[in-house]
Amino acid sequence: MKIILLQDEKKLGKKGDVIDVSDGYARNYVLPKKIGIEATAGNMNDLKLKKANEDKRAQEQMEAAKALAAQLEDKHIVVKIKGGEGGRTFGSVSSKEIAAACQEQHNIEIDKKKIQLTESLKNFGSYEVPIKLHPQVTGKLMVKVVEA
Repeated sequence: MKIILLQDEKKLGKKGDVIDVSDGYARNYVLPKKIGIEATAGNMNDLKLKKANEDKRAQEQMEAAKALAAQLEDKHIVVKIKGGEGGRTFGSVSSKEIAAACQEQHNIEIDKKKIQLTESLKNFGSYEVPIKLHPQVTGKLMVKVVEA
């Protein structure tokens, strides 16, 4: 019997896969536990439409991420931090502060989890900070750390 999986199952496959299982296994395990549904013509058509919709949505998200990355390329963010003697800083600039400054200065909302700082910004100066907007799209934002 052909089955369309509704969820990921360790021994069977991933969600959306069409698999072939024995009739008894399908009737007694897969169908009652709502792991999958029978692969009828109508269900196969629904699966095809869902996959097409997911592909379209993924493409739209990627295009939006590319547009945001292009928008961020020419933006500069200024973050103020307390300074001490000899050009040293008190503390450091975190991704949360960069996201807040971006929202405040350019009205662009960026999730702080997407800002990829290899290490905290502990010195004054300009830094190029990568921002992972999509698994395949990474934008760059210029951050200038100045003394408050």
